[in-house]
Amino acid sequence: MQALVIVAHGSHLNPDSSTPTHRHADTIRATGAFDEVKTGFWKEEPSLREVLRTVESEEVYVVPMFISEGYFTEQVIPRELRLSGWDVSEWESDGLSADTATLAAGDTGQTVHYCGPVGTHEAMTDVLVRRAETVVDDPDVGEGFGFAVVGHGTERNENSAKAIEYHADRVRGMDRFDEVQALYMDEEPEVDDVTDYFESEDVVVVPLFIADGFHTQEDIPEDMGLTDDYRTGYDIPATVDGHRIWYAGAVGTEGLMADVVLERASEAGADIDAAIATVREETRETTAAGD
Repeated sequence: MQALVIVAHGSHLNPDSSTPTHRHADTIRATGAFDEVKTGFWKEEPSLREVLRTVESEEVYVVPMFISEGYFTEQVIPRELRLSGWDVSEWESDGLSADTATLAAGDTGQTVHYCGPVGTHEAMTDVLVRRAETVVDDPDVGEGFGFAVVGHGTERNENSAKAIEYHADRVRGMDRFDEVQALYMDEEPEVDDVTDYFESEDVVVVPLFIADGFHTQEDIPEDMGLTDDYRTGYDIPATVDGHRIWYAGAVGTEGLMADVVLERASEAGADIDAAIATVREETRETTAAGD
């Protein structure tokens, strides 16, 4: 038997924080690729410390629903899962290249394939583009549009900015959008000045966040000038300084995120190619989770 465990932050304050994780788990569960699909959270139940005890399978693939490598993926999750012998050097990563470390769970004895976070996987680039397609309602969006990827920046975690730049470079390399820019909340170039960085009249803005919350629903819309008060709502697209801003909300709410989870597990050794193909097809026509 093999199991998949998707681990995420969760929140005591935002009840919607865990919704994308649960929905992606449901999507994967429906494929039948794993005998069990479970979720575990730092700030919600089931907790990271207990989640492996809810799994009967002896072989477990653990995929962190996090944007970048850092404190949670390198310290909190391995500690709470009690992964014997864990050391961050197991990933041999430069901040973007964490793949898989196979370890034993100290208290349950299960074999755990601990994967790198979804946010640094190359397949996340496709999810960012799909998110743009969803918000514009055009599967061919690109020509005539600018594209912005938004993240925290280095103030909290230097690897956060690495992930933003990585995906911005990959989208730019597609030669699909007229302009591509990485923007930040904590440093230059700031998302507050989004219109300063684009000549394109239409600009799609996609935050590289797992779930919608304070930053994506309040800070970013107000900072960009979509509205003076997020509580009054705003148009999509909204006109700011002569540009039409198509604000997409958190990339992690996009249905195709389930594919990134499966890609991580597949690269760790799970035999799930059929499930990957199924998820890619089934999420192509669906609206984003949470819409």
